[in-house]
Amino acid sequence: MNSERPEQKKAIDVAPPVNVDVASAERFSGPPTVMYGAEANDPDGRLLDRSGVSETDRRQITALMQAMGELRDAEERLSKASLEYMQLGKTDMRALHFLIVSGNTGHVVTASTLAAHLGITSASTTKLLDRLERDGHIRRRPHPSDRRSQSIHITEETHTAARETVGAQQARRFHAAARLTPAERDVVIRFLKDTAAELETGIDWAAAGEGEAEDQ
Repeated sequence: MNSERPEQKKAIDVAPPVNVDVASAERFSGPPTVMYGAEANDPDGRLLDRSGVSETDRRQITALMQAMGELRDAEERLSKASLEYMQLGKTDMRALHFLIVSGNTGHVVTASTLAAHLGITSASTTKLLDRLERDGHIRRRPHPSDRRSQSIHITEETHTAARETVGAQQARRFHAAARLTPAERDVVIRFLKDTAAELETGIDWAAAGEGEAEDQ
């Protein structure tokens, strides 16, 4: 008698055929075209109560949010290109920009004022300045009125390189602003300031997250 048991066939789950809407499949096969609209980011209305906003206003607000997102994306691409061209980090570039503006406006920059602007410690500022000086981007000089301190200056070579590339590109914002009427600029200024205030409101959770990270 054959003691071997016949092999049992494994059950295979076969999904029922799905009726595919070809037009819908083609429509949603690529990336979303709207990344920053309220409907795209909050379809269930959990973040925003939009019940009192008309459909026409919603569409216009979505177009505005999308335009702001496209501006942010353009700024990110420019920032990345700037860092790659100058071969510097974000904090380094912020430091150089601060030195350029301070020099243009007649302000004396010290290590402490630079640290306060960048929001970093004095030790980190010293390392940053040592690195920038070693690479020929800044020079330390005696302070004009305080013998105990030094003033920080960007070198002419780095200033020229930044001005003729990154600076020239950033200056193109002026053309966009100049094309607006005074009344339109007032509206844009009010909107941008209002938006900044909204984004700063209720951000206490960020500080709480930083505290938890430090405790770990």
